[in-house]
Amino acid sequence: MKNKLLFLLFITISFNGFSQFFTEKTGKNLQKGISKYEGYFTFYYDDISDKIFLQIENLDADFLYVNSLSEGIGSNDIGLDRGQLGDGVVVHFKKAGNKILLIQPNQDYRAITKNSEEIKSVKEAFAKSVLHGFVIKQEKKGMYLVDATDFFMRDAHGVASKLARNNQGNYSLDKSKSAFNIERTKAFPKNVEFDIMLTFKGSPKGYNIRSVTPNASLVTVHQHHSFVELPDNKYKPRKFDTRSGSYGMSYLDYATPVNESITKRFIYRHRLEKKNPNEAISEAKEPIIYYLDRGTPEPIRSALLDGGRWWNQAFEAIGYKDAFQMKLLPEGADPLDIRYNMVQWVHRSTRGWSYGGSISDPRTGEIIKGHVSLGSLRIRQDFLIAQALQAPYKNNATDDDFALQMALARIRQLSAHEIGHTLGFAHNFAASTVNRSSVMDYPHPKFTLKDDKIDFSDAYDTKIGAWDKVIVAYSYQEFKDAENEDEQLNKILINAYESGLKYLSDADARSQGSASISAHLWDNGNNIYDELNNLLKIRKIAIDNFSTDNIKSNEPYSVLEDVFVPLYFLHRFQTEAAVKIIGGLEYSYAVKGGNQTVVKRVSGAIERKALEAVLKTINVDEIAIPKEKLALFPPRAFGYGRTRESFKSELGVEFDAFSAVETASEMTLGLLLNSQRASRLIAHKSLDKTQLGLEELIDELILKSIRKSYKDSYYQELQNVINNQVLQQLFDLASNQNQYKQVNAIVFFKLDEIKSIIQNKKSKGTQKIYNITMLKKIEDFIKNPTSFKKTEALKIPDGSPIGNDY
Repeated sequence: MKNKLLFLLFITISFNGFSQFFTEKTGKNLQKGISKYEGYFTFYYDDISDKIFLQIENLDADFLYVNSLSEGIGSNDIGLDRGQLGDGVVVHFKKAGNKILLIQPNQDYRAITKNSEEIKSVKEAFAKSVLHGFVIKQEKKGMYLVDATDFFMRDAHGVASKLARNNQGNYSLDKSKSAFNIERTKAFPKNVEFDIMLTFKGSPKGYNIRSVTPNASLVTVHQHHSFVELPDNKYKPRKFDTRSGSYGMSYLDYATPVNESITKRFIYRHRLEKKNPNEAISEAKEPIIYYLDRGTPEPIRSALLDGGRWWNQAFEAIGYKDAFQMKLLPEGADPLDIRYNMVQWVHRSTRGWSYGGSISDPRTGEIIKGHVSLGSLRIRQDFLIAQALQAPYKNNATDDDFALQMALARIRQLSAHEIGHTLGFAHNFAASTVNRSSVMDYPHPKFTLKDDKIDFSDAYDTKIGAWDKVIVAYSYQEFKDAENEDEQLNKILINAYESGLKYLSDADARSQGSASISAHLWDNGNNIYDELNNLLKIRKIAIDNFSTDNIKSNEPYSVLEDVFVPLYFLHRFQTEAAVKIIGGLEYSYAVKGGNQTVVKRVSGAIERKALEAVLKTINVDEIAIPKEKLALFPPRAFGYGRTRESFKSELGVEFDAFSAVETASEMTLGLLLNSQRASRLIAHKSLDKTQLGLEELIDELILKSIRKSYKDSYYQELQNVINNQVLQQLFDLASNQNQYKQVNAIVFFKLDEIKSIIQNKKSKGTQKIYNITMLKKIEDFIKNPTSFKKTEALKIPDGSPIGNDY
């Protein structure tokens, strides 16, 4: 009891002592252990109790609240990276009894009107959110002191829930092992920053969390909270146009006249104004400046700075001088400080995606802070591709600068790409079909053959693209007062499309059943199937030349196998692009009164050329690993085990050439025999008999697989592997109930034809046994198609960066 009374007495004395917070303006006479921080909000840190006390003065005044991760976990699969931004939301404080509530108003439903009652009716119709309730510790002349410790020392970023969703284990916050990080807790005139070290305790389940933590039962990260002054009301929102390539924000305005759309759409963009708006070329009042992480090493540092600065070319084209700048972050500055647009160099345990995000004003779409996260292992992928295509280590040579230069060229483009997102720009996956017209596409290195040698000189672009200048003009160009902005914006887009530029984004590129003939990831060429043929030639030459000269002296042969992976699957993304031509459509985000193609089918002649190129990727002569190369791939060396980026094997420790062919052929066939694609072939053929039909496609497929045979036993066995994949994919298509029934009928008919082809084949020995087995598979499937369960080939090694898509 005595101890309890002493504890209560201590607490009482402590809180009585905080009366000095409001009387001492200089902070010189604060009680022991108390530090005062004066800025956008004034707050106090108690070193003895590790608590933050917040001084609140302006109730009901909106400001921006942002949470983020200042120190992450380091696993791309888990997706909790250093510098990762959370939500940015408008909030305000409101007094309610003995509490101060932090309220997030609803920005999705508004009434833009001078009628206060109408505004009130919408406000009361939709829910708001109270993010926290702070108990008032002291009050003086409209100023309130609250203990904000619990608000900051919580899992605002959702670390525990993300670990659970990723099946890494069940974790909870352990406050006894958590503390404020005062080195990164700071106050500035327009923002205050709070940094907290949080420890999560739990029972780890997944490999990913174990692989990146010294003790997977105790996972410690740093979360960051920012209170930021909102911009003034002088920013003018710019309307969103589906053709523009800009990200859009929207809300419902219930004060809108009935004959107009209630949904208001605007783009995200930084505020940019000319110093001299009447001059053709002028500096900006406040240029857009991005800062590079000081932890970025050379020569990557210089490459990222160079690539980011490409954007100034686009701003120059609309009459700005030095409006976009990129610099090294000032020494001592915090990357999460709201005042700095950042390009941050992020380390993970595996190769992964880079991404660009931003903090914006939810009321208007004005970007307040751009923040790019670049994965540090990304550069090594391009180095590996170059190393695979050209054997640089002959006679103990060590000159692989060509590979480094190609990798640095990719990093320049990556810097421009991710910064583009933070400027407000979406992916343009159609740009690669129009002379690489945008850095907002995903670029595959472009190779050419010169005298039967692979040339790397044009692997990546070295400048901003023509489309990028269009989106900068749409988003940032200033117009004279006398001009009609809507007309001028529309003119920019009309001129762009009349010049042949195209824009299509994620939804039209990522789906395996995508119908767009232009929107592709990691492709090249105005003519997709010709580029596939070109890439297959390059691949063949590189495989024929592949040897121990592709790795350095004294490296294990296991490294040679790893170098071979991106070479063997070099054609994978161009194949996907070419497949989309089959049953494909040419279309755009057309608007009434515009000058774009609305929608039209790809001609049958082009479909057939694409099919011819695609079927080469299941040709044994193309995808068989030459026999003499198999001696290069022994069982994995000690300490150099297989990873997710390695070939998989059904042979245990032995390199498996059969599974490589099976995986490659499954990739192509899964794309080609996609159910949506098959249904489109039926629909298109019904409208025009010259179109490629599903029956013709399957006939060509059978001709290039089931009907083929080889005298060479190795090639014949590989053909059997491919044939089995053909059957698997046809079975899967025939049993699919979510497609046109004509597809099912045609595939069943073709299975009967395949059965006849196999029955009429003259075979003996092992091949005869295999053919009998194939016949039985077909018969069993036809008898009971609903019992079919597709057997998956071994997983293709990761080709795109690992994890989510950005």
